[in-house]
Amino acid sequence: MVENEQKQKPKAIIAGGSIAGLSTAKALILAGWDVVVLEKQPAPPTGNPTGAGLVLDPLSQKIIQSWLHQPELLHTVTLPVGIDQKQGTDKQKKVSWILARDENSNLRSAYWADLHGLLYSNLTPEMFLWGHLYLSSCISEDKTSVKVKAKVLLTGETVEIIGDLVVAADGLRSSIRQSFLPDIKLRYAGYCAWRGVIDFSGKENSETVKGIRKAYPDLGKCLYMDLNSEGHTTLVELMYERFNWVWYENQPEPQLKDNTATIKVSSEMISAMHQKVKKGWVPEMARLVEETKDPFINVIYDCDPLTQIFWDKVVLVGDAAHPTTPHYARSTNMAILDAAVLGKCLDKYRGTENLNSALEEYQSIRLPITSKQVLSSRRLGRIKQGLSLPDREPFDPKKESHEDCQVLLQKSVPHFAEPPSILESMFGST
Repeated sequence: MVENEQKQKPKAIIAGGSIAGLSTAKALILAGWDVVVLEKQPAPPTGNPTGAGLVLDPLSQKIIQSWLHQPELLHTVTLPVGIDQKQGTDKQKKVSWILARDENSNLRSAYWADLHGLLYSNLTPEMFLWGHLYLSSCISEDKTSVKVKAKVLLTGETVEIIGDLVVAADGLRSSIRQSFLPDIKLRYAGYCAWRGVIDFSGKENSETVKGIRKAYPDLGKCLYMDLNSEGHTTLVELMYERFNWVWYENQPEPQLKDNTATIKVSSEMISAMHQKVKKGWVPEMARLVEETKDPFINVIYDCDPLTQIFWDKVVLVGDAAHPTTPHYARSTNMAILDAAVLGKCLDKYRGTENLNSALEEYQSIRLPITSKQVLSSRRLGRIKQGLSLPDREPFDPKKESHEDCQVLLQKSVPHFAEPPSILESMFGST
């Protein structure tokens, strides 16, 4: 009897095995679904060569802990970041001053591969089809199921998988989103991000590490951001003796060679970047950047908010649903909240005959919030980069008032730390 009940579980096919895909897999399993995850990478990542740091907000922390068999494990791969500090930097004098500071930010920093590994370890390996590239999906004639075609990259063969729901967790350049919304285009933000992670294990007493800790005395518990009139940098410490830094540079849109937003950089590009950082930022930051191995570039995109994020038996989550700039640390946090809400909606409307009602509620909960957050992050990015906006002068940290600088803080994003009512069982009725 139990075996028959298990066979009758609805089945979700998730396209994408990044953090959005893994989060959705966990949330749907808890809602009583069977899950298959298609991922084009050939194997689970043991590390991510283009991975970097991220920041989890209070909602994401609680959600992840509710998914873990041992909630305290989240604290083994993340560092508490209780302070969010934004500061101006004088390019000539190489001095900094506080613009805005929140000492109750309740954030946690993480390395992408560490968080991915934690989520992956709480799922069964058998649900993953590594080396499988999603190709297409079609609804059955009787509307009762959906068939997905995927390419096995090792052999070139095409396989078919039958399920009840397709979840598009296939990222910024989602092919599934493109198939339903071919006229939706990504918007280049006007700048790129140089990113790097430096491992300082065994080097705590080096001049570089001592210098950066002196220049940024709350490092280890603070998310720092430096701003000048032409852009900004961020700096945060990660678990296991690593620093994560980002420098945003205004520039024309690069020509990308493949379906990615990451650029492999040459030694000449790195040398030129080092010189620019020396000119614009404090010497301690410049030295840290210069000693970082394998920095890389993310090209920054978003798109105008979508008006729809599901069609019949296909639903979007994460960057597929709302490509966003990174300025309120939204990408990962929105994906985790998407997954949690989708899982609760599917749990509320049990059975595939109620699937449309579940997806309608998911869309009605998430779309208004993510739309506001995408547009707020877009605006904040232009402010931080000193770019023009129709209703204000370009940001100049030397001229801005204390009140005007509060928008720079993470907590200023709309609906920060506000759980939707459908998640009240996770967070309590408050």
